[in-house]
Amino acid sequence: MRRPSVKFFNLLELEGLAAGLIPRPALDYIARGAGDEQTLRENRLAFSRVLVDQRVLSGSTGQTLHTQIFGSQLRAPIMVGAMAHHGLVHPSAESETARAAAAYGTLLGVSTVAMQNLEQIAAASKGDKWFQCYLTRDSGFNRELLQRAHAAGYKAIVLTADVTVGGNREHDRRNALHLPTPGNFLDSEGRRRLLDLSFDSGLGLDSLDFVRSHSAGLPLIVKGVTTPVDARAALQHGVDAIQVSNHGGRQLDGSPAAFESLQRVANEVRGRVPLIFDSGIRRGLDVFKAIAAGADLVAIGRPVLYGLALDGRHGVQAVLEQLEQELRIVMQLSGAGTLADVRDTPLLRIGSGSEPAG
Repeated sequence: MRRPSVKFFNLLELEGLAAGLIPRPALDYIARGAGDEQTLRENRLAFSRVLVDQRVLSGSTGQTLHTQIFGSQLRAPIMVGAMAHHGLVHPSAESETARAAAAYGTLLGVSTVAMQNLEQIAAASKGDKWFQCYLTRDSGFNRELLQRAHAAGYKAIVLTADVTVGGNREHDRRNALHLPTPGNFLDSEGRRRLLDLSFDSGLGLDSLDFVRSHSAGLPLIVKGVTTPVDARAALQHGVDAIQVSNHGGRQLDGSPAAFESLQRVANEVRGRVPLIFDSGIRRGLDVFKAIAAGADLVAIGRPVLYGLALDGRHGVQAVLEQLEQELRIVMQLSGAGTLADVRDTPLLRIGSGSEPAG
């Protein structure tokens, strides 16, 4: 694979490199968090509070990282998470990201508020895609979107449960940010549809029933679960998977790090359904720790947009390649030859001696 035109050595460098290409209001929209950004910071710090219990003389060598979920075959347990407005950083928007995800060999999450519509993104590549659904106050429009996702070939529906109102994003207000109308909200002439497209503030367990009843049997994933009690309720309501996420610190500030939540939710779920994890992943070591803590698949957010800004699809592929390369190094050095070995690797909490984390 061709490396991006801008060289980088880890994903932590990407924001600074992309800052020279992305206008400040758009960069703040992507990079910054809500309120005092405590949760944004915690999402990174939480990974440093646990250590890998390294094994030696295990005889293990790196094996395939292939991962299967709902019939999709992934090159590694890494997917591109759903994000809004890829067109802020690249003229081909989500279509370019779709081509990159397919070329790498993984899933693409597609947001209701993507800059392009469902059909455009679906047509951009043959790779598998999930539709991340935000329910609006217009139930007819919600029903239409779910039906369109099924018709366009999306493989699963992800219900965003943790955003019933926009978070306190002061940087966006200070920048007087005006985002383009998402593609799904436009009519065939490119005009904004006259609908109440604000978030449904009354999401409940019956919202899961609504989504399931209009998505023609597609697997249903609930995103934004961070507590054992919500995980238990989702399981009792028959969801097919759970995505542990605090929306990258973009919505509720002051909530725990997503990685801390993952460990608690995994203890409740105990492998009954797949766990997807996002928020704060920047290194292959983070991917390793997330899998060791119970995740089956991790979703990557902001670094994908930075890679897209730096070199389009090649930049996105380079982001995914970098994570995979780092994950393989950590696996080899920790004595974990397979993903199953990673799941069996204890994580030790700093300051607790040999006490396992979580």
